[in-house]
Amino acid sequence: MKKSLKQMNFLKITPLAIGLVLLTSVSCTQEDEAPIENASTQEEIITVAELQASDETEMISEEVSTIAEDVYAADEISLTSKSDYSSDYLPDCVTITTVVTDTTREKTIDFGDGCELPNGNVLSGIINLSYAKDMEAASKTINLTLENFTFNGVAVEGSADVLRVRSNENGNPQGTVNSSFDATWPNGDTASFTGTRTREWIEGFGTGFWGDNVFLITGKRTYIGRLGNTYIKEVIEPLRREWACRFIVSGILDITRNDNTASLDFGDGSCDAKGVLTYPDGTEEEVFLRRFLK
Repeated sequence: MKKSLKQMNFLKITPLAIGLVLLTSVSCTQEDEAPIENASTQEEIITVAELQASDETEMISEEVSTIAEDVYAADEISLTSKSDYSSDYLPDCVTITTVVTDTTREKTIDFGDGCELPNGNVLSGIINLSYAKDMEAASKTINLTLENFTFNGVAVEGSADVLRVRSNENGNPQGTVNSSFDATWPNGDTASFTGTRTREWIEGFGTGFWGDNVFLITGKRTYIGRLGNTYIKEVIEPLRREWACRFIVSGILDITRNDNTASLDFGDGSCDAKGVLTYPDGTEEEVFLRRFLK
């Protein structure tokens, strides 16, 4: 751990350094969890807690989108194939209620006071979905809202609209998610993230087994951290998300702050917490990402 703490020295000096290390996480000691002292340090250093928060908010958004797509897909397949279909992604501790009106289908996904998903994340509260009743439509909008929702103890508020396409130009299901969420950690720290991500479901659709599902993710998002610093994160090479892995396994993400940009390469497909950060001058450094690691 001492070696990781020394690595934090490169975070000092300029706003450039701040933007370049947005998604890294380098320690797990109590010292690292110390609160942010004051705003005067924001141009000099970004804390370990801020780095962890950025990657954690990414995971929150991914997971909420994943659940919405999984529940909607089960509905779509069951109603269009005229046969029973169910997904094994959500455990028995989740209660799904459906209300059908003249024009819509309303879904309530209730995680109760706490429910652990197959990937180890613990959720509580409710995700509400609403979409047009006609399941044969080639595309439709899914409205998503959160109610008393927490993700691994982080309170999350906000909403999203998902433009769902049954078959894109590659013949795959696809969802373009416009989202806006605010997150509050148990210690009172806050962060927000807004933007658009397109998720193409390239493997595993309709099998009923969550472990073979694979998505390619593109898009651009704004993250406002705990000190009020703003980062723009844009996918340059599609991010590959395999449900069987907690981490993004490949793809490239550009991270920009104050007109300074670095690129984060998530690797060659291996399921690990490593990435390679490339600075504007071409210098490379291996970094470690945090996804609510225990």
